[in-house]
Amino acid sequence: MVNKPVEKKPSRFRIFGDVIGELKKVTWLTRRETFYLTGLVLLVAVFMGVILGLMDWGFTTIIDKLFLGG
Repeated sequence: MVNKPVEKKPSRFRIFGDVIGELKKVTWLTRRETFYLTGLVLLVAVFMGVILGLMDWGFTTIIDKLFLGG
């Protein structure tokens, strides 16, 4: 009878070491790039909010006038 080699179960905590290893490979942004890109995202979000708000107001006005006789 031939004995099969015993396979070790992977450790439950091995994932933490793997995560740390992967995070060391990441190219992180500089502080300046982070602030610039954050500002850009906020600017685009505000701009799109204004555009969508104006569209909503316009469609609401049109619907009120057509269907509600306002």
